[in-house]
Amino acid sequence: MTKLTLISSAIFSVLCSQTALAATVTGKVTDDKNQPIKNASVHVHGKNQGVKSNELGEFAIEVDANSQLHISKDNYIDSRIAVTESSNNVAVSLEPTSVETVVVYASALHKNSLEMISPVSVLSGDELRNKSKPTLGETLKGLPGVNASYFGPVSSSPIIRGLDGPRVKITQNGLDASDASRIGPDHATSSDSLAAEQIEVLRGPSTLLYGSGAIGGVVNVVDNRIPTSNIDDLTGAAEYSHDTVSNSNTVAAKLETGNEGFNFHFDGTKRSGDDYQTPTFTITDDDGDVETENSVENTFIDSETLNFGTSYVGEHLTVGFSYGSIDTDYGIPGHEHHEHDHEGETEEEHEEHEDEEAEESVYAKLEQDRWQGLISYAVDNSWVENINLRVGYTDYSHSEIEDGEIGTTFKNETTETRLNVEHKLGQWHGMIGYHYSESDYDAIGEEAFTPASVTTTHALYLLEEREFGDVTIELGARVEDYKIKSNITESEHDHDEEEEEHDEEESIAYSKRFTNVSASAGAIWQYTPGQSVALSLSHSERAPLSAELLSNGLHIATGTYELGLGYHIEDNEAHFEPEDIEQEKSTNLDLSFRRFNGNFGYTVNFFYNDIENFYFQENTGLVYDEEDGLESAIGAHDDAVAVYQFTSKDAELYGIEFDAHYQLTSSAMVKVFGDSTRAKLKNDEGNLPRIPANKLGSELQYDLGDLQLTLTGTHYFDQNDVTAFETKTDGYTLFDAQANYQLGLGTVDAQLYINVDNITDELGFVHSSFIKDKAPLPGRNFRFGVRGYF
Repeated sequence: MTKLTLISSAIFSVLCSQTALAATVTGKVTDDKNQPIKNASVHVHGKNQGVKSNELGEFAIEVDANSQLHISKDNYIDSRIAVTESSNNVAVSLEPTSVETVVVYASALHKNSLEMISPVSVLSGDELRNKSKPTLGETLKGLPGVNASYFGPVSSSPIIRGLDGPRVKITQNGLDASDASRIGPDHATSSDSLAAEQIEVLRGPSTLLYGSGAIGGVVNVVDNRIPTSNIDDLTGAAEYSHDTVSNSNTVAAKLETGNEGFNFHFDGTKRSGDDYQTPTFTITDDDGDVETENSVENTFIDSETLNFGTSYVGEHLTVGFSYGSIDTDYGIPGHEHHEHDHEGETEEEHEEHEDEEAEESVYAKLEQDRWQGLISYAVDNSWVENINLRVGYTDYSHSEIEDGEIGTTFKNETTETRLNVEHKLGQWHGMIGYHYSESDYDAIGEEAFTPASVTTTHALYLLEEREFGDVTIELGARVEDYKIKSNITESEHDHDEEEEEHDEEESIAYSKRFTNVSASAGAIWQYTPGQSVALSLSHSERAPLSAELLSNGLHIATGTYELGLGYHIEDNEAHFEPEDIEQEKSTNLDLSFRRFNGNFGYTVNFFYNDIENFYFQENTGLVYDEEDGLESAIGAHDDAVAVYQFTSKDAELYGIEFDAHYQLTSSAMVKVFGDSTRAKLKNDEGNLPRIPANKLGSELQYDLGDLQLTLTGTHYFDQNDVTAFETKTDGYTLFDAQANYQLGLGTVDAQLYINVDNITDELGFVHSSFIKDKAPLPGRNFRFGVRGYF
């Protein structure tokens, strides 16, 4: 609290700074044919002021000295112009584009998606609502360069350019999601895509603001739970949908209102569903018996989310806070149990025990309470534009329930503070910031394969940009102090044929500190309106997470025994010897070509990532048995599980991602998208495990007045680049269709919609999934619903 008090005092001390007198600037917005544009948004950069142009394209807005106006309109490229208190009759011309431009909140410098140097993808508006799924991974997996880990439909995290886990930062309004999804793939993300305003996927140098380890990218879920602009009327939205593949029902609602600068927000979601259906597939059990299945057991979900927020928005000052809660029960598919020994039982006893085992269910109970606060002040002096403070506290709990009793509980309490100062120094425009985070993680129970730990980070970062005509240069740097503390318990096993096993436990206090230094440089050249080329180079250092460093235990959900970097295996025994743990160091090069004007547009990204000391799980060739511990796989019991250990080796990842579109007519558009990632160890040591297959897709959009139709086909190629102990995965093709119909209900904007996913009922297995053979993708699904806005 002392740190927060000092930060708050520093911010409010700026309130005493002198302000310039306001003046009125007038202007006109026109298109490339000099025709007026109605309802264009005109916004003062760094302030909460904004107006709309009238039918003649005219506007009038109050500004302070040396301000910047941001002018935007759907289907046009945004424009930014500098004005002073003496500016008058400002002429603004917007170039048309067939791509929607949106402000990328995670960019920190108020850039839209067309101005970003780093590659970015944004889902927003109707596109987000149509593609929204219960998990972030399934919602985003259609984007170029993005795939999903897929641990069933209720636990699926994003994979960006072949990287997942801690290398993909998941944030909500710029603050860490603070769940346990980075610990294991069976842990669902706590970010709710159903209530999001937009979801942003960033790659490259911009990710330095959010953590040195985010070398894959950042997924930022943006919502309006703390309103940052004034709401004058009561507005709201409601939606109901039903999915046939899992007999699930979803209800979502949102209400917002305000008065004289005070604003209020509420949203909530309720979702429940059964096990999902699949095309026919087979599973081979440990005894070699083949079973035929048409569904994936234990994939139900029952989820509730509630969020409240309020704010005060003045001319310069914005203050607000929000509270959100999540309560979700969901099944964990592929959860293995030791078989009951039925030898010597009567037939009745055998059937009774089979019924007991069939009734035994394993599911997760996720609970999260999340508080966020915001203080933002627009400063009127020659160099400071805006001071922004966000604070967050998250209390997260994930319990795994076995046969009605809690088997393991994972807890994570996170406190986070992010202070940004936006400034101008001469011709440079930038952001300097401080980031503090403390994560108190604990795991209790049979599957507590990672010990309790406290991870603390302090970071300073800087992002600067400058325009040189049509070229914009961006430089970034981050210095991060990273500390992890834990108590490690080692058990020494004494085996004697005539005596019981004796365990002696030794507790080791462990503490390790790293200094992570990261830097980036990039440039974008707008060589003609709506067309650009961008190049960026970044170097990033990352310290291991507690799971990568300290794991030592059975992870039943993935069917593996996990060991961290800090352990050394000798004579089939694991000893904690965390010497010479080196940081993961990544050097990334991005080259992007973009076109947004006219009827034809594209984005093509080439990337190369050279990683020194890449952390990954490697099959040791050993297995773990509860009676014998670690042993050779040769002659081991059938129910013994493979031992995977985190190791570090040099690796390289490279590939391409692209998205092209062509406006055939005023009502028809066709898109083509795809990606390819190659990920391998250096020195011919083989491939990296569970790298997503390449994909290639096409989409046709057609508007018939109030009816909008979309047909999408995506082919996932064979994945033959595998590691030892990893099997190849066959390719598959998915076809999806959507139909939205606009209803005329007076002041209510309502839509009826139906989505048909996997039209051909194709059987598909996700190569990046830990349980790919047991949990194929869902079969044909009809999703229909209604949504309305007022």
